[in-house]
Amino acid sequence: MKYALIGCGRIAVNHIKAAVNNRLELAAVCDIKPEAMESLLAKFNLESDTSIHRYTDYRELLRTEKPVLASIATESGIHAEIALACIDAGVNVIIEKPMAMSMADAEEIIRRSEEKGVKVSACHQNRFNIAVQETRRAMEEGRFGKLSHGSIHVRWNRDRNYYAQAPWRGTWAQDGGCLMNQCIHGIDLLRWMMGDEVEEVYGVTRQQFHDYLECEDIGMAVVKFKNGAVGTIEGTTNVYPKNLEETLYLFGETGTVKLGGTATNNIDVWDFVDESESDSKNKGLQEATSNVYGNGHTSLFADMIEAVQKGRKPYVDAVAGRNALEMILAIYQSAASGVPVKLPLGNVASTDFAGRFDV
Repeated sequence: MKYALIGCGRIAVNHIKAAVNNRLELAAVCDIKPEAMESLLAKFNLESDTSIHRYTDYRELLRTEKPVLASIATESGIHAEIALACIDAGVNVIIEKPMAMSMADAEEIIRRSEEKGVKVSACHQNRFNIAVQETRRAMEEGRFGKLSHGSIHVRWNRDRNYYAQAPWRGTWAQDGGCLMNQCIHGIDLLRWMMGDEVEEVYGVTRQQFHDYLECEDIGMAVVKFKNGAVGTIEGTTNVYPKNLEETLYLFGETGTVKLGGTATNNIDVWDFVDESESDSKNKGLQEATSNVYGNGHTSLFADMIEAVQKGRKPYVDAVAGRNALEMILAIYQSAASGVPVKLPLGNVASTDFAGRFDV
């Protein structure tokens, strides 16, 4: 399957690795910085491969290469613009998180992809973690019983050196704060596991230690789900001196699960009333991962390839990307207004909150 990568920054390594692992035909890469393309390809010993075409304009890439599948790994603020161009060109697309920075753009991606018959996958790769998949299976089998509550804690570290690597980081137009960038995977998992349908969100955000950014470095929220369950969210980049954990708790009448590790890649607690011998494999399960991105990109790419080939929806579709974005924008809106926010959310965008933490 002919594949192209648009954007060759920090996360692009995972995209190329997933493409190589799935034996995609890497036809082209694109970045406004030629040196970024060469540096990325060199990591896979592909810098001398002349069959991989280089572009600095993604529109030219789409016109010339006509790939079957593209993935977008640029700064967040242009994800939607590029995704819509891919859709209009009939190119199936994997979009790095967040899928968009406004509800209007997210809804348009969904609408236009359905209209054009193009597959779109939001890159929430942690859904493919072994620990997450085992938990999801238990949830779908009803093993938790009635849900009481759940929580996600993303306790990471990002220092000035991280933000200095790219001027768009920590801006309302191109990135958002810790909730939108670092914590969106965990927020996606919480909403997905707790039944997806949200009634109300109440949030608080602050900028404690990163006064050189536009956005928040800590956010907390309480979520009321339509099924009666309650969720809590804690996301921050203020943990000293390094990443501590990404932990998901789920509490039901007949089951309790705690997923831990740096990226919800371990099972720390696995207790069910109906446990059998087969559950023993999950107690203490640990999936080794070299970084906080986990191993899920390869599985997400494999699923997307099969979705295109078989004409089915991707496992993590554009609606999933929209839902994660909606949660974060609802927290931002609630934090700015000081009152709970009802869902579904209207036409809210990250740029609506520009100036929130200006002194």
